[in-house]
Amino acid sequence: MDLDFTAGEEEFRQRARDWLAGHVPAEPLPSLETREGFAAHRAWEGELAADRWSVVSWPEEYGGQGVDIVKWLMFEEEYFAAGGPGRVSQNGINLLAPTLFDFGTDEQRARVLPPMASGEVIWVQAWSEPESGSDLASLRSTARRTSGGWLISGQKTWSSRAAFADRAFGLFRSEPYESGGTGNAKPHRGLTYLMFPLDADGVTVRPIGRLDGKPAFAELFLDDVFVPDEDVIGEPGQGWRIAMSTTGNERGLTLRSPGRFVASADRLVRQWRAHGDPADTALRDRVADAAIGARAYQLFTWANASRFAAGETIGAESSLNKVFWSEYDIALHETALDLLGAEGELADGGEWAEGYVFSLAGPIYAGTNEIQRDIIAERLLGLPKGRR
Repeated sequence: MDLDFTAGEEEFRQRARDWLAGHVPAEPLPSLETREGFAAHRAWEGELAADRWSVVSWPEEYGGQGVDIVKWLMFEEEYFAAGGPGRVSQNGINLLAPTLFDFGTDEQRARVLPPMASGEVIWVQAWSEPESGSDLASLRSTARRTSGGWLISGQKTWSSRAAFADRAFGLFRSEPYESGGTGNAKPHRGLTYLMFPLDADGVTVRPIGRLDGKPAFAELFLDDVFVPDEDVIGEPGQGWRIAMSTTGNERGLTLRSPGRFVASADRLVRQWRAHGDPADTALRDRVADAAIGARAYQLFTWANASRFAAGETIGAESSLNKVFWSEYDIALHETALDLLGAEGELADGGEWAEGYVFSLAGPIYAGTNEIQRDIIAERLLGLPKGRR
């Protein structure tokens, strides 16, 4: 890993810093888990896109700047250091878009990616089902062949921000699973990866209130919803292989970039200096641990970026990332709230409190941490299979 950046890389960082200094809203936007906040964050995506900052690593033809992973990480660091708003398009940009780059058609990329980059179309992930979360291969929602496309039916749940979004992507069983039979006896076979609109006939969106009452998630009920063939990603029946590409992105580098944690840890340290009790050495040590953790994660990510740049992949090591950032996020916010005491729910417009509520979902989404620890034990450490 070489952290001596080139003149071109430093020029890019400065250009990003200058743009953000002139555009990041002076006041935090309303919570994106509300209708008002969702609209404000959608508008912010449009402002980013107008100057090609919403998807800097994408090719220019789709709205990006075509920069490499080093410059992408630089932009992320500058974005969060400048106090940039949360990205309401992150599911589309970080999960669906990489899948389309790897498995989509030219027509799909040309049709889907530009409005995703501008915030005109906001996407959500529709994978989890009431009895099929981390054990994704056990899903029951179906895709049935019809003239010109497919009819999808079933129920999806815990879809982040589906209450206000426009379209979804998910897996559906297009071939029957014959448990114990002689035919299709493996549950991950016969799945198809589909995209569909949330306002289509047969779609019912039911918001799920979070602890603070905001509809951060939603259930999706699907009753013979028509999906044209052009919205199938990859070959029908090959959805599992395609989905594994998406989960690698989600657990690995893209979903929680280190810039977010470094900026939050720096903010925590400033609050400790302003409000901390020097005699409370236990809390002081937790603040120090938060700062150390953010820097460690930053360096770990830069090391992974170097490997990507060299043409390597991280595979099962993405589970290390997922366990670390999800547990770190909770500890960081708990420390901030303990430092602020009774004012924690109001400080910084309630950002710490809202961030804490969201962080509690981290060990669950993107594959539960129990599953990730199984992957680490079996695939990285070579230990025998455990709880499954």
